[in-house]
Amino acid sequence: MKYAVTGGAGFIGSHLVKNLVERGNEIIVIDNLNTGKKKNVKKNFKKINFFEVDIRDFSTIEDIMKNVDGIFHEAALASVQDSFRIPDKFFDVNVKGTENIFKIGKKLGIKVVYASSSSVYGNPISIPIKENDDKNPINPYAKTKLENDKMAEKYAKNGLKVIGLRYFNVFGPRQSKEYAGVIKLFLERIQQGLSPLINGDGLQVRDFVYVDDVVNANILAMESNIDSEFFNIGTNSIISVLDLANIIIKFSGLKLKPIHQPAVPGDVKATQADITKAKMMLKWKPTTSIENWLKSAVLDVKNNL
Repeated sequence: MKYAVTGGAGFIGSHLVKNLVERGNEIIVIDNLNTGKKKNVKKNFKKINFFEVDIRDFSTIEDIMKNVDGIFHEAALASVQDSFRIPDKFFDVNVKGTENIFKIGKKLGIKVVYASSSSVYGNPISIPIKENDDKNPINPYAKTKLENDKMAEKYAKNGLKVIGLRYFNVFGPRQSKEYAGVIKLFLERIQQGLSPLINGDGLQVRDFVYVDDVVNANILAMESNIDSEFFNIGTNSIISVLDLANIIIKFSGLKLKPIHQPAVPGDVKATQADITKAKMMLKWKPTTSIENWLKSAVLDVKNNL
């Protein structure tokens, strides 16, 4: 099969590209390298067609995608804090850019699997969160993601095959500060022999899901017979940011204590995915726990000290 992956040089996109290439697919990568890096797809560079293009450039991406069998749409601006500073740009890239992808998918009669976000739920009334729970985004980034979900519903009614995957906190190799950023930042501090910095009391809880599990969800969604749906992609397991910091410190063997600093705006108190729907309809389930991965990640950090 021939697939296009937008944001294919980014954190999640590059892992998706690697998996798709290994499965023998022909892959087109579209990335403006705003946050993505060519080195993320270096090992597969000769096996892919790479285009440094912005998803807002409709005519160019339409021409590039004219013969693909499906589109995986991962490209987005994803920093919550940046979204407060430049909300108009976030809307332009995340919403208008995504509509370009939907328009192309509809015109070609192909399926689009795209990255939505657990941030659309805001601070939930209760956890775990189901797909049909209230949507109350509390920052500009999350609002763009909810706009995309509403747009997906509209396009689906007009014939587009489109599946939105609401990622919870994605972690893994090449992770960026925009996703499970707290893990990246904690590990960087440990590498310097410094205490992890925690925003607020650290009692906010997160549902961390491994990037390869996210990749698998994307592929199952694309290959499924489902035309239009939303799925939570998490683990249904939670850990507080404070406990996360203490686990990393314990694995490091360093005598440190977390340092608390002021809370940041737009930070939700709790995320936990109800993944019943993904398990039933996609036959998907997460396979990697945050604790097991952290042990090896901290060991790598210690070996590089």
